[in-house]
Amino acid sequence: MAHGMRTESHTSYIRRDDWRETATRYALLPLRIFLGITFIYAGLDKLTDSTFMQASGAGSIGAQMEGVRDISAIPALVDLSLKSPVGFGYAIALGELAVGIGTLIGLFARVAALGGALISLSLWLTVSWHEEPYYYGNDLAYLMAWLPLVLAGASVLSVDSLRAARRRSAPGLDRP
Repeated sequence: MAHGMRTESHTSYIRRDDWRETATRYALLPLRIFLGITFIYAGLDKLTDSTFMQASGAGSIGAQMEGVRDISAIPALVDLSLKSPVGFGYAIALGELAVGIGTLIGLFARVAALGGALISLSLWLTVSWHEEPYYYGNDLAYLMAWLPLVLAGASVLSVDSLRAARRRSAPGLDRP
């Protein structure tokens, strides 16, 4: 008889290791949901704000870009946006919408997260670069939040995981 060891093969309770494995698998899901919803909201907010989608005037994308031009890390990037501020506003809004949807449903999740990271990086280097101290600007925090999703993708509750499972179960594939 072995003392202190369980020999049954079935237990009626959830083992601590099973809970940890499940928690680890789902650990990035709250981040995906938050970033997905936030970027969808940001994109829709820009697209539905007629004041924002103007080349000039209070609250417009043009006025905002002119206001940060001299205090941004990359003024040339701001100058590029000022060539067509409304076009730039639509590009950012549609980019945020695409990134948010892709992240939320887990479709091309790494690509979507990379897009989110690039949007956050460009906003940090232009719009929120002047924040003092640096941690007051939220674009840097968003950039850092995107990085785990760039690295890990969306392995659970995602279109990507469904596509991967479908590929694995396709007939004629000899996979170990």
